[in-house]
Amino acid sequence: MNPELAKLQTYPFQKLSALLQGTTPNPEYSPIALYIGEPKHPTPQFIKQALINNFDGLAGYPLTAGMPALRQAISKWIKQRYQAEVNPDTQIIPVNGSREALFAFVQAVIDPTKRDPVVVCPNPFYQIYEGAAILAHATPRFLNSLPEKRYAADLNELPTEVWARTQILITCSPGNPTGAVMGLREWKAVFDLSDKYGFVIASDECYSEIYFKEGNPPLGALDAARQLGRTDFERLIVFSSLSKRSNVPGMRSGFVAGDANIIKPYLLYRTYHGCAMSGTVQAASTAAWGDEKHVVENRRLYREKFDVALSYLKPVCEATLPDAAFYLWLPTPIADTEFARRLYIEKNVSVLPGSYLAREAQGINPGKNRIRVALVSTLEECAESARRIAEAYNNFIN
Repeated sequence: MNPELAKLQTYPFQKLSALLQGTTPNPEYSPIALYIGEPKHPTPQFIKQALINNFDGLAGYPLTAGMPALRQAISKWIKQRYQAEVNPDTQIIPVNGSREALFAFVQAVIDPTKRDPVVVCPNPFYQIYEGAAILAHATPRFLNSLPEKRYAADLNELPTEVWARTQILITCSPGNPTGAVMGLREWKAVFDLSDKYGFVIASDECYSEIYFKEGNPPLGALDAARQLGRTDFERLIVFSSLSKRSNVPGMRSGFVAGDANIIKPYLLYRTYHGCAMSGTVQAASTAAWGDEKHVVENRRLYREKFDVALSYLKPVCEATLPDAAFYLWLPTPIADTEFARRLYIEKNVSVLPGSYLAREAQGINPGKNRIRVALVSTLEECAESARRIAEAYNNFIN
């Protein structure tokens, strides 16, 4: 077996299962699960119909590069969303969701023949970043996202010798779990550092379409690069997904876009990786990228849930509306693991301890004494869970 497998940590959801093993939740309450970021809004009917209408796509092997119609639909969406010109033939690849693409990308980019390669990630982080780095024979290093810095990454946390060995910097904006969005000044600092040390930037933007003010979407890496005159997107690859935007996590559909000089060898890697998207899913994805009405409605539903959840939580803890995404990143009055365990036992609400999403770096674990609450359930369940969490805060404090 690959010896690097022994370095992988238990996945957060498995840790949560172990934490709750042997406990019995309060039967007076119905169970509400808010620990996983799985969209629960109904999949739009027109996307389902596009799948049904294109079942013939199951009869042939799909191209790894994807159908021209899908790449063109993605290119058009990027132009509308970010005002960025991306060539559908050389700068876009459809992928089976951002998770698969991110993992494969790290394997394709890392050069293990160079001394001690490094992948830099935000902290807390999506666990695929760390696992992909380890299995590519690279060392993950972390930049802490702290509330006192508005969750912005401090690039000065890592010394020069680490940046000199860095081959990939993974960014996540809007952030998981903080919901923080990178501004143009932050992007410029990242681009400047990439120019200095030559590392590739992998920008995870799967939450980009969950925000709260229409007409004011989060800044994306492609748009930031465009505004800074980097229209060739040198050393930049963006990862996007339909899962959250269009409520189709089971379709496993997204795209990568950016530097043509990276896209070309990455496509070569993928032809061997065996990850071409089904023609049926490609047709439905083309329809999804071409419609914004369902996305606007999706955001409205999340705004409603944040409004009602915060009405319960603000009086008892430092609960604030994030810049974007569908998570609340709440401080806990006791250890985050104990809070999550007792919340499950006493209130039958399951949330994820923040420390499970982070690692100790620069002397701290930035997820310690925090919980991630995914507002993915119905409005009624989100309201009820927020009420129960507020009760738990009062009980634990008093």
